[in-house]
Amino acid sequence: MTETPKRAQRAGHGADTIYWDPVKKSYVGAVSLGYAPNGKRRRPKVYGKTKTEVRNKIRDLKKEVQTGVKAPANYTVADAVNDWLERGLKGRDEKGTIGKNRSMANKHLIPFIGKAKLKELSADDVDDWLDDRAEFLATRSLRDLLAILRRSIAHAQRRDKAARNVALLVTAPEGRPGRPSKALNLEEAKAVLIAARPSRLYAYLVLSLLSGVRTEEARPLTWDHVFLETQDDVPPHVAVWRSVRKHGETKTRKSRRTIALPKQVVDVLEEHLRWQKQERASRGMEWSPTGRVFTTRSGEPLDAANVRRDFKAIVKKAGLKPEWTPRELRHSFVSLLSDHGIPLERIALLVGHSSQATTEAVYRKQLRPVITQGAEAMDEIFAKDQEEEDTEGQEGSDAAA
Repeated sequence: MTETPKRAQRAGHGADTIYWDPVKKSYVGAVSLGYAPNGKRRRPKVYGKTKTEVRNKIRDLKKEVQTGVKAPANYTVADAVNDWLERGLKGRDEKGTIGKNRSMANKHLIPFIGKAKLKELSADDVDDWLDDRAEFLATRSLRDLLAILRRSIAHAQRRDKAARNVALLVTAPEGRPGRPSKALNLEEAKAVLIAARPSRLYAYLVLSLLSGVRTEEARPLTWDHVFLETQDDVPPHVAVWRSVRKHGETKTRKSRRTIALPKQVVDVLEEHLRWQKQERASRGMEWSPTGRVFTTRSGEPLDAANVRRDFKAIVKKAGLKPEWTPRELRHSFVSLLSDHGIPLERIALLVGHSSQATTEAVYRKQLRPVITQGAEAMDEIFAKDQEEEDTEGQEGSDAAA
């Protein structure tokens, strides 16, 4: 007795169906998603070359409905990144945080995966992209790039433009060795200061090298935060309470500190103040009344590009390789103190890396304890050099007489 083959069962009313469309030469999946507010049945269709592809698209479509996220079909990775840069970083510094992220994205992200549709982006795609970039970028840069992608997709998720964040499934690979930070030795530091003496950046470099302030802390420094005389047994000092970051905040709350100034820094700043007053008087109304210690020729605040350009010329004049950067003056400060035997915990306190929380009460009137070790050490480190200059100057005066 032969068995009668079972007939294919017809899909029930409202069930998902998959069928072949001879006109479009592809499989079609029809999905039942209930009814719209106007009473019409919601039955979108998906297409694929195989039934498996159609089933996967039906599954993804249902997931979007369940999560309430309907990712736009043509929304790309580039769209997500640009949306995050435009709307996700409100209140951040346009030239700093936003500018840095935009530059990295435009160079290393958008040209490589920017055209990919975000809903189709996979963890493998992200891995392949990072592995390719690892041949050209340092590990730190790769981590920054991955962070940009993660935050861009997270921003898209909050706008219901992405169902999941595949970048969270990926770890940044090891990249090329980064450029290590360097520190000037004593002879190199002296050479830089000698080369900078005729420059308007001289006082800036002296303060940075001999007190350890960050370049972003030195640029916005105002004269009302600089105290060049001893008052009530408090030595000359500088209140490092601001930076060029958004809203003027220092890098961390613990970076806010008050440090004593070495005598050489006091002398240089006094000379710089006299010179600035003369320049301001000669400029008249053209001078910008910012109250900054370090300015351009018209009194405008210095920016990072000003400092880097002038510092590069000074370093070259000092006979050093032009690869040095202004931020390495701070590394040099730490290195010189360490070589002089100053304990690490004292150095950390001087550069604002202390782990102890300190009181931030009554601005300027109740200063934090003035940290004197750095000033005392720098006076000793550079004392011999200063004495030699004074002796040479005296000999020259005697000869002239």
